[in-house]
Amino acid sequence: MADIGLLTETASQYYAGEQTQVYDAIAVNNVITWTGDTLLIATVSSTSITNYAIYINNVLQIENTDYSLTATNEVTVTAALVNNDVIKLRILVPALWNNYGSYEYTPLTEVINNFMMTYTGTGKLIPSVKRTDVIFHAKRGMQELSFDTLKSIKSQELTIPDSLSLIIPQDYVNYVRMSWVDELGVKHIIYPTTLTSNPYTVPIQDALGVPTQDSLGDNLEGTSLTNERWATANDYKISGAYTNQMYNAGVYNWTWEKVVYGARYGLNPSTSQINGWFTIDEREGKFSFSSNLKGLLIILEYVSDGLSIDLDMKIPKMAEEAIYMHIMYSLLAGRLGVPEHIVQRYKKDRRAAIRNAKIRLSNIKLDQFVQIMRNKSKWIKH
Repeated sequence: MADIGLLTETASQYYAGEQTQVYDAIAVNNVITWTGDTLLIATVSSTSITNYAIYINNVLQIENTDYSLTATNEVTVTAALVNNDVIKLRILVPALWNNYGSYEYTPLTEVINNFMMTYTGTGKLIPSVKRTDVIFHAKRGMQELSFDTLKSIKSQELTIPDSLSLIIPQDYVNYVRMSWVDELGVKHIIYPTTLTSNPYTVPIQDALGVPTQDSLGDNLEGTSLTNERWATANDYKISGAYTNQMYNAGVYNWTWEKVVYGARYGLNPSTSQINGWFTIDEREGKFSFSSNLKGLLIILEYVSDGLSIDLDMKIPKMAEEAIYMHIMYSLLAGRLGVPEHIVQRYKKDRRAAIRNAKIRLSNIKLDQFVQIMRNKSKWIKH
């Protein structure tokens, strides 16, 4: 019986990222073929850097001097070897990290191949289809499911500079959460603010308030006074700690005397916090932060569309059926002569598959519910 197991790596390849080979002077086996899942990358000037290294008897060798990548996942060792020398190929970080947990996912290319082989052909509902069409709908499915179904949340650890702004990540689609981290490593959520905004255009006006133009007829642009005032704002005035009601923004930062005397009454819940605020400056493509966050360590969590780089193009196996049904429905809905009841059938199948994927990927555990519900006997006062 043919071996149909899906694991292709040995324990050494997966956990340590290593594969060894003993040199035989008679067989002259100085070529080591990596059989792990990670694709080897050679150093190419200005374009890429190697993700592996070669050791001989635990001594690190020099790439393109002692060894080189001569074919796909085949490394030829050119250093002087003697019988029984141990050649070791080791995958480097972060390529090794990317390999961990990879069994949880199915590459998009494999999904496309599986669809072409299983859902199209003679005697099937789709007798023939262009591979480019399947690729298009597979990518669109990845994008749509990435926003609210797939686990496509990325994160960056950043420090807020003196400019109080950070550039939006290259593969950013939408933010999920922004938090600053204290000395204990605990996150404190930073909320978007409605206290200010970032103007998209800042035309320079004349004495009558009319925008002025340059020699080409385009409006002259200046710097935003709103942004400057927000960046230099006194946080105590914003928080309402000043007695002058002119500066009371209704944010919770009251002293104990005010709490005792009932000053918290009537606070606006949307602004009653002291973790700071952020806005998105669409004009400059940056996140802007309030001045009390300067120099703090933050974690930016955001959503990508799953198509930015090859490593992103992986689908959780729990959502694989949803991608198949999305491709199937999209192809049938765009073809002439397909009965409407067939289209509607696969529309329902697609919806059911996406719903199942959401439930599976939500990763809800009963013990977590039990832990939270231990508070159910506590009184909630209104």
